[in-house]
Amino acid sequence: RAAAEGGRAAEEVGDAMAGIDGAAQVIEAEFHFPYLAHAALEPLDAVLEVTDGKAELWMGSQFPSLDKPTLAATLGVDPSDVQINVMFAGGSFGRRAQPTAHVAAEVAEIAKAAGGNGSWKLLWTREDDMIGGYYRPLTVHKMKGGLDADGNIVGWHDVVVNQSIMAGGPMEGMMKDGMDPTSYEGATKMPYDLPALKVDWVRQDSPVSVLWWRSVGHSHTGYATEVFLDQLLEAGGKDPVQGRLDLMKGDAGRDRGVLEKVAALAGWDGTKVKGDRAYGVAVHESFNTYVAQIVEVSDQGGFPKVHKIWCAVDCGVAVNPNVIRAQIEGGAGYGLGSVLFDEVTLGEGGTIMERNFDTYRMLRINEMPQVEVAIVQSDNDPTGIGEPGLPPVGPAVANAWRALTGQAVTKLPFTKSVGV
Repeated sequence: RAAAEGGRAAEEVGDAMAGIDGAAQVIEAEFHFPYLAHAALEPLDAVLEVTDGKAELWMGSQFPSLDKPTLAATLGVDPSDVQINVMFAGGSFGRRAQPTAHVAAEVAEIAKAAGGNGSWKLLWTREDDMIGGYYRPLTVHKMKGGLDADGNIVGWHDVVVNQSIMAGGPMEGMMKDGMDPTSYEGATKMPYDLPALKVDWVRQDSPVSVLWWRSVGHSHTGYATEVFLDQLLEAGGKDPVQGRLDLMKGDAGRDRGVLEKVAALAGWDGTKVKGDRAYGVAVHESFNTYVAQIVEVSDQGGFPKVHKIWCAVDCGVAVNPNVIRAQIEGGAGYGLGSVLFDEVTLGEGGTIMERNFDTYRMLRINEMPQVEVAIVQSDNDPTGIGEPGLPPVGPAVANAWRALTGQAVTKLPFTKSVGV
């Protein structure tokens, strides 16, 4: 309902509504994205030792600059007497970047209650983390696009509705005039030269605790924009790869570079379905890293089976190519599992229904596709690689599935939209 009412403009180019109203063909789609848990294999944990007014902490932490003063304040000691050892973590994905520093605070409260010197270990159970966690916000994209008689896009309107992860916390300073850019990042500043475009945001408050989740806003904007664009290109009789290339702005050279690279890598010839296999494409920039993917999908019992992912990435100077490939593979697998299977649902009284991996489905090892990664040589400064491999995989799979079956998946996860 909030999406239908519209919101505040996050980006506006030309008169999108006039373009759509005057279009020869209008296409609409409403994308629904569920709450998602981080579901790291290693649950939240910490070890604290207190000796004569000095404290030493061992934990996986993405915000040690917040964990340290929180620990000091809780114990009532000077921050200079606190040492934090940041450990490698078995997955984080944003879960260990806590504005409330609640894990450090909890282990400190345990030590404080016990009194005196000693050592304490805190380990959350899987169920603790799943039902008491912080989730990717529930999100809706209500989209409308217009095509002229030649199949060209003449208007684009995207209304994004979700809860702000920045409002009310220490990161609120990143908001500008009440607008949270992490709520719609990726839906704005797209690489495509559209004559008329409007992106609106509607903030929806909720008591459900939310947090950044791997690739943050890009995890849903990449899906919505690249699936909807693919639908418009299809309706206009355009090739998914060449259609994107034709739309790219003059300054979108790095987007163009990864798309051309992945098309060559996958041997793209414009044929979306070959026998029982279909191919889908998506390209998305996040955290100043440019990624394009093409996937190969088949229909196995009414559900997509992803056989292979080709990926081209431009993350600036490639400092460690093996790490880049590993992060792309991990991000693709994490993203694939989330779009196919995952959601956090609320039962009566707000009870979280998914409590472990029996109900919050992980991608199985036999379901992990082969991933071939090409790193585009670049002289640009090195940028992020832990998150940008995730956003393109979902839309690429959705685009391949639509090519294969004619079914557009606009409500995630796939298990909610596709028969199994």
